[in-house]
Amino acid sequence: MPAAIPAFSFRNRPLLTAICLGAAVALSAPAPSHARGPEGIADVAEKVIDAVVNISTTQTVEAKNSPGEGKGATPNLPPGSPFEEFFDDFFKNRRGGEKGGGPRKTNSLGSGFIVDTAGVAVTNNHVIADADEINLIMNDGTKIKAELVGVDKKTDLAVLKFKPPANKPLTAVKFGDSDKLRLGEWVVAIGNPFSLGGTVTAGIVSARNRDINSGPYDSYIQTDAAINRGNSGGPLFNLNGEVIGVNTLIISPSGGSIGIGFAVPSKTVVGVVDQLRQFGELRRGWLGVRIQQVTDEIAESLNIKPARGALVAGIDDKGPAKPAGIEPGDVVVKFDGKDVKEPKDLSRVVADTAVGKTVDVVIIRKGKEETKQVTLGRLDDGAKPQPASAKSQPEPEKPVTQKALGLDLAALSKDLRGRYKIKETVKGVVVVGVDSGSDAAEKRLSAGDVIVEVAQEAVTSAADIKKRVDQLKKDGKKSVLLLVANGEGELRFVALSLQ
Repeated sequence: MPAAIPAFSFRNRPLLTAICLGAAVALSAPAPSHARGPEGIADVAEKVIDAVVNISTTQTVEAKNSPGEGKGATPNLPPGSPFEEFFDDFFKNRRGGEKGGGPRKTNSLGSGFIVDTAGVAVTNNHVIADADEINLIMNDGTKIKAELVGVDKKTDLAVLKFKPPANKPLTAVKFGDSDKLRLGEWVVAIGNPFSLGGTVTAGIVSARNRDINSGPYDSYIQTDAAINRGNSGGPLFNLNGEVIGVNTLIISPSGGSIGIGFAVPSKTVVGVVDQLRQFGELRRGWLGVRIQQVTDEIAESLNIKPARGALVAGIDDKGPAKPAGIEPGDVVVKFDGKDVKEPKDLSRVVADTAVGKTVDVVIIRKGKEETKQVTLGRLDDGAKPQPASAKSQPEPEKPVTQKALGLDLAALSKDLRGRYKIKETVKGVVVVGVDSGSDAAEKRLSAGDVIVEVAQEAVTSAADIKKRVDQLKKDGKKSVLLLVANGEGELRFVALSLQ
């Protein structure tokens, strides 16, 4: 059975699926491309096609019998289909018969490209993930065993090394500058769609810097060049024959191209490939802050016009930002000379900055710009341990509450800390109820949240909150900015309407 294809659904688009393109044999044909493109496409294809390789992987998996004893691995075919008997025999033989039940080998095919004639190739991580054996198949059919140098799951990239064949010169391709791409510019995709072998398609750049929520550093090139399953890891070329992207995802209800494909931009690929070749792993910069979007309401509360930047919601006690003087409530608008328009801009530029580099960080604090110098640390990509569950607590007596902003508020007590599992280090006023239909409910405040600050001033009682809210109303403010903590002490900013 072919290796499973990673997939995820887009928000509010239940019929469309973004599909990682590494795949094996499929029965449907790719959608035809109606765009002919400029005459130079043929020259580009002839120049670079020998650098594009097919990636063949083998993986040993445990057989999982399902009702029907092995039918689960067979493609869904209509009853009576001429392919039905063929696939029944094919999958039976691969498992050694219906009663095999033991480990079996599965194959997967994708694409890649050579970047160094010494024997270095690039592909997608999902193409070679969990593979026991990786082989490169050259354009002339030559098959070469490859080894994994390193992978970066967050950008879905992998680097392979292999021994060049004797007496056979290799063709390698160079990276271009994806930042110079223009909308409407012609691009060429070469890969292994539906396991058909080296295939050339052409289209234009439909969009840049696409964030499709597939990872923390999304900044895809979108193209309408026909890209299908099996194109994963293949290169996207400009008309100079330079690689300006690595084809990774498509949007499709069927798995075939509908003219919406995504490629990791070469600017990202170059940095990842260099680090994987040098270290075998990624060493990303780390600022040590938790950030969130600066909404229009938050911007109004902080006297920032227009709304922009990344709002610092929390500081890691052991991170580089704390000794540099960055605090919760600061809004980062520039990092190392690069503008920060939204949180993902900051995430990307920090990750791309060298560990140990000292950079200028421009923040807005209480309406005024300040510059802080930060020496970046190294991001730990390891999963953080989950906090242990607190022991159940007896039901406490009903606390004394006060109403404000559609919230029932109470002073923190031992009983309330136990009920909502709030750490002793968290200080403020606890929310014990939220009015349905209120702005607080819409902003997802809930019982157990702790209000730490109101309009950037610490509060310790419900009366403090009511007093601050009343004053802001008198001052003609339209909204109030709250600093809210969860039980673990993780902070976020929430702007609530005063009208």
